Amino acid sequence: MKSIIIHSPYDLRVENYPIEEMDENQIEINIATGGVCGTDLHYYQDGGFGSIKLKEPMILGHEVSGHISKIGKKVNNFKEGDLVAISPSRPCNSCKYCSQGIHTQCLNMRFYGSAMPFPHIQGAFRQKLIANPSQCVLANGISPGEAAMAEPLSVCLHAASKAKNIFGKKVLIIGSGPIGTLCTLIVKNAGASHITVTDIQDNSLFFTKKIGVNELINTRKNPEALNVYKEDKGNFDITFECSGTQSGLKDGIETTKPYGTLIQVGLGGDPTFPLVPFTAKELTLKGSFRFHLEFPLAIDLMQKGIINVKPFITHTFKLDQAEEAFKIALNPDEKSLKTQINFR
Repeated sequence: MKSIIIHSPYDLRVENYPIEEMDENQIEINIATGGVCGTDLHYYQDGGFGSIKLKEPMILGHEVSGHISKIGKKVNNFKEGDLVAISPSRPCNSCKYCSQGIHTQCLNMRFYGSAMPFPHIQGAFRQKLIANPSQCVLANGISPGEAAMAEPLSVCLHAASKAKNIFGKKVLIIGSGPIGTLCTLIVKNAGASHITVTDIQDNSLFFTKKIGVNELINTRKNPEALNVYKEDKGNFDITFECSGTQSGLKDGIETTKPYGTLIQVGLGGDPTFPLVPFTAKELTLKGSFRFHLEFPLAIDLMQKGIINVKPFITHTFKLDQAEEAFKIALNPDEKSLKTQINFR
């Protein structure tokens, strides 16, 4: 089967890869759609991020949906032809963290397209995928493209859960790529009283504007615009830092008011931490990494029409155009937010 494999920075190939064997407890899925994620782009541009680097060729991809083509004898509640969203989260369910229900911290996590362990965990950008029923959520009634958005939407639902109570709060979202935009959508649905969104690209803010927020700020063009929110030790109750940058973290700490909460969602490296203002204002910093239980909720919200992700799927390419898809996803001048690949 054809798969999208990264060998080294900017060495992305569509190559054949063996189809895995399916046992009687598993499902075979014809992948329909895959979304290009920021993590995929880090592997494409840099061969990894932070201390995590490619040591061998790896299939990319973890935002996927597809139609069931075969069902194991011991599998119930699914039928051939069903559209399913496939969660890339595959915890072991037996380590000390899984036993406490903290699946995101599983010691033996097998998350699609991850170079954290070695050998690497191969990703889901392939024509056929063998999955466990526990990973699959029925997505009939929405499109394969929407179903593939369940993964980034779940990331944002997990981040929002860290805030506990958003209703009536003043919220800042730093970074308006796909994750920041979906966080904005969730925060608005959760009843925030005021939402300010920042980015360094007008293109990214263009998509956030469609949601309808109180204020959009391009901090590259207008670096002084946040100063009013830094007065009196800060003004925001909750900040979602989705850029993973040094400047984003600094802005978040300076504009979040004393006893406020900063939720770190973006992963761009290891920036220097502004310890003094963070400590002096007695802020709460919460990391948010991946997701687990939120995945079925993401599908449910889309099926019920509560969350509409369709306006944010901007480009779709054929499998053989994979590298073009990655280049578009990297290019903010192309008015791209979420780029997807059609595997059918």
